[in-house]
Amino acid sequence: MNTPISLKIAYIGGGSRDWARKLMIDLAITPELTGEVALYDIDMQSANLNVQLGTWLQDQPGVASKWRYHAVEQLEDALKDADFVVMSVQPGPLELMKEEIALAEEQGMYYPVGDTVGFTGLMRGFRSAAIYKGFAERIAKICPKAWVINYTNPMTICSRTLTRVAPGVQVFGCCHEVFSTQRMLAKMVAQQLDIEEPQRNEIQVNVLGINHFTWVNQATYQGHDLLAMLRTHIEQPGVLREFAQAEVESWDDWFYSADQVKFNLFKRYGILAAAGDRHLVEFLPGFIKSPENLFKWGVIRTPVSWRIERWTSAPQKTHDLINGVTSLELKSSGEEGVGMIKALVGLGDLITNVNMENKGQISNMKLGAVVETNAHFSHQSVRPINAGALPDGIAALINQHSTNQEMIIEAVVTKNVNLAFQAFYNDPTNILDIDKAWALFRNMLQLNQEYLPWAKL
Repeated sequence: MNTPISLKIAYIGGGSRDWARKLMIDLAITPELTGEVALYDIDMQSANLNVQLGTWLQDQPGVASKWRYHAVEQLEDALKDADFVVMSVQPGPLELMKEEIALAEEQGMYYPVGDTVGFTGLMRGFRSAAIYKGFAERIAKICPKAWVINYTNPMTICSRTLTRVAPGVQVFGCCHEVFSTQRMLAKMVAQQLDIEEPQRNEIQVNVLGINHFTWVNQATYQGHDLLAMLRTHIEQPGVLREFAQAEVESWDDWFYSADQVKFNLFKRYGILAAAGDRHLVEFLPGFIKSPENLFKWGVIRTPVSWRIERWTSAPQKTHDLINGVTSLELKSSGEEGVGMIKALVGLGDLITNVNMENKGQISNMKLGAVVETNAHFSHQSVRPINAGALPDGIAALINQHSTNQEMIIEAVVTKNVNLAFQAFYNDPTNILDIDKAWALFRNMLQLNQEYLPWAKL
């Protein structure tokens, strides 16, 4: 057996309640890699708990690799000599997100997620850009050759802030939204061809767009044109339908997608939206005007109270795992971060969707803006794959959002509050006149003075 490759991974947000555990287990079942993971977090108690988890993992049956986990109080200590930097932070407490969503709802805008676009997503992006600006400066200074893997939302704003502030930083953002669309297509294939459901990665798709507003204009399985198959599928009785509030709420699954928004967009635009409906409705006019309208489309808002409860209970779940109250499952998380790392250190190639600066892979989007397409990972290389052009109708929507996200980042870099407001007001889901929009923006900004102390009104 070959000697495993030794790496240092710096984890910014090392107290993560979810992503850190996924990474640790994926590393544990990867014998080709070894090394250390330095966990940095402003919450040292959570980082130390993850150290306990990672250390405990090393002694469990079936673990195939050796890793040393340690928590550090200074970001510089985590970044020093890092080969990879993983970023999954909570940009501000969930209680702040709850207040912002409540303010938007008072004005008649009901965001199911609230972390990417719209008034709530752009405000989250505003403070995220301020946080990531500091990260970018230190990464560029301490480990400029490291590969940076971003998981934090808003994915586009966070990833783009790094390249805007430190153009030489090697950054890509990872999101699993497209995976769910591949699984939806795989399920359709199984039904239409009367075969066992294919694996997600057997569904070949051409991805283009921006994060949580991605699209697929080609999809195949063993030579079958899946978009042609989908056209037939949605014409079947019962595939396109409306839902009632009681039915949607009875699902008790905030992440369930009925695919009605996705299918109707496909019917009208001829191209398949590749994110879940709960994200798609936040990019489009007309959907978020009331809870009842969302229910009609099979969309339910994810309660921030649920997010807070999950955040609060996560440490106990880690203790239960370590103490044997719950059993350990040593299986892949389904995320591709470790697969990307393997490809970048020379252990095979990988093609998957990522968020990167547009170098022409989408021909009718602004160069430099972060876009989501497939990319080819190989030894010390991430090469975006040419995805072509977006249809005009979709390009008009996507470029509006991309421009707003760029304006948010520029507002942070140049400390221009008016520019940030312009991005808010330009959002397609805005239903307010300029005075009411300004009042809502001002109220949200006041909640964020800790993160944006220079943004005085």
